[in-house]
Amino acid sequence: MIALTRLNGQSFVINADKIRYVEATPDTVVCCDTGEKLMVKETLAEVTRRAIEYARVIRRPITD
Repeated sequence: MIALTRLNGQSFVINADKIRYVEATPDTVVCCDTGEKLMVKETLAEVTRRAIEYARVIRRPITD
């Protein structure tokens, strides 16, 4: 899950695995695999960074 901010300032979390694509129009729009589109304050680069970091944490091998 990654935390993002709506344009009105409200924070929310989204399952990064459900993000289909992100675009800048110039506002950042997160498009989910359900077809839902969410406009967020974060930049396209920041959403991408958070999604990659989430994937790294989730897919990190379990070590002793």
